[in-house]
Amino acid sequence: MTDSDYFDADLTAFVLRSTGAESITGTEVVQSLWSGYGQIVRCHLAGFTAPSVILKHVRWPDQHAHKYGWASDRSHQRKLKSYQVETCWYQRYATRCSAACRVPRCLAFEQRTEGVLLLLEDLDAAGFAGRRHHVQDAEVSACLTWLAHFHATFMEERPSGLWATGTYWHLATRPDELSALEDSPLKAAAAELDRRLSGSRFQTFVHGDAKLANFCFSARGESAAAVDFQYVGGGCGMKDVAYFISSCFDEDECSRREASLLDCYFERLRDALARTGKCINCRELEVSWRELYPVAWTDFFRFLQGWSPGHWKAHRYSKRLAEEVLRSL
Repeated sequence: MTDSDYFDADLTAFVLRSTGAESITGTEVVQSLWSGYGQIVRCHLAGFTAPSVILKHVRWPDQHAHKYGWASDRSHQRKLKSYQVETCWYQRYATRCSAACRVPRCLAFEQRTEGVLLLLEDLDAAGFAGRRHHVQDAEVSACLTWLAHFHATFMEERPSGLWATGTYWHLATRPDELSALEDSPLKAAAAELDRRLSGSRFQTFVHGDAKLANFCFSARGESAAAVDFQYVGGGCGMKDVAYFISSCFDEDECSRREASLLDCYFERLRDALARTGKCINCRELEVSWRELYPVAWTDFFRFLQGWSPGHWKAHRYSKRLAEEVLRSL
């Protein structure tokens, strides 16, 4: 299927109606959505204020196929809710994000019986065309800054319309993976790990899938924007931080850089909270969340061990943190 074949008259009408552009001069599929749930398409426009926009076209598949074998009605229902959450996020919350935690503007959306249409600002055209498979210090700093300002913006707020507990791996949504987990001590501790994270005195919104691939960078990498808000919801900010670090570094780098990365994040968080004017005891928050960093990492490791045993992130650093956390319970 070519891009022109994919982009039919109905989609063309939606984009032109939503933007007021004169015409679509070309389209390109940026990527397919996970498990065959649609496409992300860049639309090049004539007669619009920006040269292009992004259409996230979600379509419910007839059959559910997953590369790791998790093809169930529960999995499908989780994906359905994730796209409803993302639509709510753009409709109700995204405009509150400042330049320090940049997200694409939502231009239009439609919820249909067969899927969802989200028309978004093209971050490439907005100056965030950079993508990274490997990071330098500038990009790491940019992402930690983004996370700090995002967490500060939504600190102590209720995630109405979003996931009550953000992240795609949290315990309540992953009973199949818990059942498949063969590590008995980790399995027995799963509920307590979840309780400690959910019971933290300091709760915010978490991005929920804050991996390196979901950040877009400015030309020199000094600032970042984020995409993909299907799993945004309530939670402890350490879940995002641990997951982001796991997406960037191998086991040796994680061990070597842990302290400096956390120092960087908390420095940016203190600054971001000061900017919000919220009455938060930053010292108490930092003490609490630093203690929860290994718990957040272990909670994700618990999911990995049930979902995809042997995953590259299940390395010595992950196992060491898990062993330390389990001993402390």
